[in-house]
Amino acid sequence: MTAMASRRFINPAQPQTLVIAVYLLYLNAAFLLFAMLVEGTFPPLAMAIVVGGIVAGYGIANEFTWAYALGIAMAVLPFVLRFWVTSSPLSNDLITLMFQIALVALLLHPQSRDYQRIWFK
Repeated sequence: MTAMASRRFINPAQPQTLVIAVYLLYLNAAFLLFAMLVEGTFPPLAMAIVVGGIVAGYGIANEFTWAYALGIAMAVLPFVLRFWVTSSPLSNDLITLMFQIALVALLLHPQSRDYQRIWFK
């Protein structure tokens, strides 16, 4: 079997916390891309967030250490942007905020961190 055949977008062998985090990284990227398509604008920072989320999700599914770090960065970035743009972490979009908090919690969960420390290359 070649190396490319073993690559995957979702890795069900990983702990549930990491699998759900990968789903959320992909979902966040898809929703942001959809919002940009609807608005018809493609700001470079938003495009970087979309690409970063997809790359982080794919890398985590394939157990790369750098992808775990990128995933944490992509999970924390919305909070940094909220402080920078609105100077308030709580905005009127509470559902999005819940998903962002869930993503951070899933990636930083002890089960995710232990699995990453032991198995990621």
